[in-house]
Amino acid sequence: MVDLTEAKELVAELKGIPTRTDLEKMLEQNVLVVDFTKLNGDKRVMTCTLREDMKPAATKKDPLSQEKIRKVSDAVVSVWDVNAKGWRSFRYERVNKVDIVDEYETEWYSSDKGTV
Repeated sequence: MVDLTEAKELVAELKGIPTRTDLEKMLEQNVLVVDFTKLNGDKRVMTCTLREDMKPAATKKDPLSQEKIRKVSDAVVSVWDVNAKGWRSFRYERVNKVDIVDEYETEWYSSDKGTV
């Protein structure tokens, strides 16, 4: 009998994508290009990250803070879209491909943090 964790790992391997846990770790350390299919069937490619030095700090005034969004659903992955400069999300089970961006532009950094 296959347990749920093994099944999830097998599905990720068959699709050629990281497991959900590995994807979140990759997002915390890298800028990724994630190819996924939206609920309406449209394909979408998003450049995103969860790197602390690139995403804005969550504030109490921010109703869509990362912590709050992450608790909405285990099926949804919330990320910082570095091109749109905003929080976006996608459903993990709809991910088609994940690539690490080798080099990223310094203007992706938030200027209000004083990092460049």
